[in-house]
Amino acid sequence: MQAIRRQMDQMRASGVLGQLLRFGIAGGLSSVIYSLVYLPLTKFVFPPQQAVAAVPFAFAVAVTAGYFLHSRWSFKGHAAEPGGAKHVKFVLVQGTGLALNALITWVGTAFLHLHPWVPLVPAVFLAAIVTFVLNRFWVFS
Repeated sequence: MQAIRRQMDQMRASGVLGQLLRFGIAGGLSSVIYSLVYLPLTKFVFPPQQAVAAVPFAFAVAVTAGYFLHSRWSFKGHAAEPGGAKHVKFVLVQGTGLALNALITWVGTAFLHLHPWVPLVPAVFLAAIVTFVLNRFWVFS
């Protein structure tokens, strides 16, 4: 228990804890935006086995909102690099998140025949972890 408390104190002192909380809130908002685009597309446009086709559309909208939330709030003042390189890195990281989302959605809907909302939870969760680490240590370092 003492080790956990020490780790939390170190994270708080370094600013990582606050950054992680802000990232979680901004990511949560981005996930809601993603879901608000993805779910109607899977219900009205794409058949359930092709739900993966909705992923790029939903991701594009969510990433646009996410960039502004993360660059202006989650990682505000954290980036040392000029805007152009940072933007390219951010897009590459989000592409990784898109690939994870698409893969999990494809496996869940095309192979496991799950309802399109079922793979949404693990896809968003896994992408959040991966993109936080990449954003923290590469994009906004």
